[in-house]
Amino acid sequence: MDGPVIDYQAVFQALPGAVALLTTDLVYADANEAFLSMSGRTREQVVGRYLFDVFPDNPNDPGATGMRNLYASLRRVAATGERDTMALQRYDVEYPDRPGVWDERYWSPVNVPVLGMDGTVVLLLHRVEEVTELIRARGTRGGGDRAQVLEAELYTRARELQEVNERLRQAHAREREVALHLQEAMLPPPRLLGHHPAAVRYRPATGALNVCGDWYDLADLPGGDRIAVAVGDVVGHGLRAAGVMGQLRSALSAASRVAAGPAQALEVLDLYARSVDGAESTTAAAVFIDCDDHTLTYSSAGQPPPALLHPDGTVAFLDQATDPPLGARPEHAPRPQAQTAFSDGSTLVLYTDGLVERRHEDIDTGLHRLADSLTRHHTAAPEALADALLADLIPPAGVTDDTALVIISL
Repeated sequence: MDGPVIDYQAVFQALPGAVALLTTDLVYADANEAFLSMSGRTREQVVGRYLFDVFPDNPNDPGATGMRNLYASLRRVAATGERDTMALQRYDVEYPDRPGVWDERYWSPVNVPVLGMDGTVVLLLHRVEEVTELIRARGTRGGGDRAQVLEAELYTRARELQEVNERLRQAHAREREVALHLQEAMLPPPRLLGHHPAAVRYRPATGALNVCGDWYDLADLPGGDRIAVAVGDVVGHGLRAAGVMGQLRSALSAASRVAAGPAQALEVLDLYARSVDGAESTTAAAVFIDCDDHTLTYSSAGQPPPALLHPDGTVAFLDQATDPPLGARPEHAPRPQAQTAFSDGSTLVLYTDGLVERRHEDIDTGLHRLADSLTRHHTAAPEALADALLADLIPPAGVTDDTALVIISL
């Protein structure tokens, strides 16, 4: 039996809490009645206007930081797609009918991303709980001096929390920078493999989290026109992930040069990963290219399937040899591998999940986006194709997981 038809616009307006919707450019898209009542503004004074044109910081108070802190929070939510609960903030709000007269207010904001079908942030939900009256009431019960002491204490605590958050942000930023430099030093530069043009890309996640766990590798194999291509993704982020990544990339690169096939190379890597702290649940995919026989032999340990772009623009995903991530089984076991033929002029694409996976979205949706983009740009050379894929699939605000990408002409 079908449920009732819900008018979500009516629900939004009827919410007892103060809620506003902003675009990623921080322009009010809507505000419910509770928000308008709390702020003392009409809909016309809010909707369609830039946030800080409606609510600027008090120019008469150099120490006023509430709106600047709100700006930083909203930009962070837009960039990362993660909600942010702010510390108690003091805002001075100008009376709309009394220019130059400011009322001291205390708000507790929560900022939440609203995601589109492709997983990108399309709106920012800004919920405000005002605690000004509570503070004033407590101050009144304790007398005027008590009110001033409580106000000063709350303001001091809020500033201390902000300072702690800023120090943590700076520490994360420094770790991110060092980790990215380490990552860059350990990943091989793009080069020509035989007569096969190749392109590689690494794109870090937005913000300080989830960077430096992804890698790629390309290697000439002995015995004719043969190439090994691989990508992988270490669980974790920062310097530790970069260190584990370097160990696993080197181990797989070495194993590929002596292994009978990609499955055996991943089996060796699985055994090695079990002895490396932080390597558990790493994902990896390896493809051995035999250009003499025009075959691809592949195996995957938890990675999204590599894509084979045919000269006519059709796309086939290499998904017939998938297995769990490294170290996921209690006991070591052989890994599967499969083989497929390719024709001259084909293109092989390996990538990590940051390219296709989006929160609250089925992986098949991301794979369809990838296939559509490959088809549209199927005549492009590897370098141009890599740029086109990133432009099509990575949202302007970035993603919350890093991405490695390898493209090679066959």
